[in-house]
Amino acid sequence: MLRPWPLEIELDKKSDKAIYLQIADAVIDAVKTGKLVSGNALPGSRQLAQLLKVNRNTVVEALDVLTAEGWLATMDRKGTFVTDALPQINYSSANKKEKEIANEETKKFLVFDDGLPDSRLAPMNDLARAYRELFSRKSRWQIMGYSSELGNPEFRKSIAQMLNFKRGMSISSNQICITRGSQMAMYLASHCILKSGDLVLVENPGYKPAWETFENAGAKLLAVDVEPDGLNIEQVEKYLQKHKNIKAIYVTPHHQFPTTVTLSLKKRLKLIALSNEYNFTIIEDDYDNEFHFGQRPILPVSSYSALKNYVYIGSFSKVVAPALRIGYLVSSEQNILKIANHRKIIDVQGDNIMEEAILNLINEGKIKRHLKKANLVYKSKRDFFESILNQHLKDKIKFTKPEGGLAFWIVPKSEINVLDVFEKLKSQGIQIMSPDRFSFNETIKGFRLGYASLSEKQIEEGIKALAKLL
Repeated sequence: MLRPWPLEIELDKKSDKAIYLQIADAVIDAVKTGKLVSGNALPGSRQLAQLLKVNRNTVVEALDVLTAEGWLATMDRKGTFVTDALPQINYSSANKKEKEIANEETKKFLVFDDGLPDSRLAPMNDLARAYRELFSRKSRWQIMGYSSELGNPEFRKSIAQMLNFKRGMSISSNQICITRGSQMAMYLASHCILKSGDLVLVENPGYKPAWETFENAGAKLLAVDVEPDGLNIEQVEKYLQKHKNIKAIYVTPHHQFPTTVTLSLKKRLKLIALSNEYNFTIIEDDYDNEFHFGQRPILPVSSYSALKNYVYIGSFSKVVAPALRIGYLVSSEQNILKIANHRKIIDVQGDNIMEEAILNLINEGKIKRHLKKANLVYKSKRDFFESILNQHLKDKIKFTKPEGGLAFWIVPKSEINVLDVFEKLKSQGIQIMSPDRFSFNETIKGFRLGYASLSEKQIEEGIKALAKLL
């Protein structure tokens, strides 16, 4: 097959920008300027690596980014092509006004969310195919009946295997309940381990929907401060010495919500020792374990064999798409039996068909490949976000570049009214998280800015607007 490549890509080995991103940007520029058009075939990764005199893996990374962002499409046994569904680059004067109006509408909804993934990267074609295959089976009637209130047995086995291999745990499928998202997992856990009048320790700032769930179960909350290496363990110990009815602590140790800090090893071990001594449950919300850009994610607190009482909560909703509500919780078999009985009261079973479809994508390696591509895109966006912060806010804020997750936590160096900044940005059509979304009061002086679902243009526009107010 003829593979035209009328391009000369110049790579700057001294540049701060990674080589694979230079290659990706060169291809995007070629598409924007019309040098490459829809349907054009690209050279194979080996040939392109030889042309550019770089490692083939570098080229593969660049092609993965371009594919994930929608610039390229791969056809089995045919090769890689410029996609047919390119963004409209050149448009006539007849629809120029329409384009300007569309851009104006987009501006009105510039949202720095709390760290949601980009739904446009979701493997929807693979998921749709998995659904079609399920309904084309001769035994398709079997998936239409009732199944276990704990979820599809094979799906639970697959989750157990993933947690044992990837997150250092040692569990069986009998310790897992599949839920409709992590919030449902939180609800089930809290109503099975808490009763009216119990106390729950929570991080401050922290995840307010979890707090509301615990209060719904009749518990009262005690706030624990968050330090640069995670929650204040000394404060936890003082609470335990003072109150005899502390039944649980809710933590987000991998990337604390909202500050993104990681709970240190020393504090993890101390928290486990306190849990065993005072007999309270550690409720661990590992909401973004899949998104990590370093060597590997920090293992969950729940993976330590010394820990006796725990509930571990994870989610597939962020892996595939937020609208697809698939979560899970892990605990002792005794707790899981209680959770199963409560689950039957509010929801006879989960989404058996969705669980089967996701299981098929896991078994085929589709989820693994999707995460690899998505993480390349998110890592690139994270690095771009950091560069924009340094360009426009370097002297005005403090922040630590996160090694994972899909959000930054920035703290202004000078005294500012966070709520006032929130309102002023809102009037400009830019939405950030209000401080009352993650704190007991409005004294928290920081901003959580999710970047994954935004374009580079939107990121820069939003940061410029924020810079003018700090």
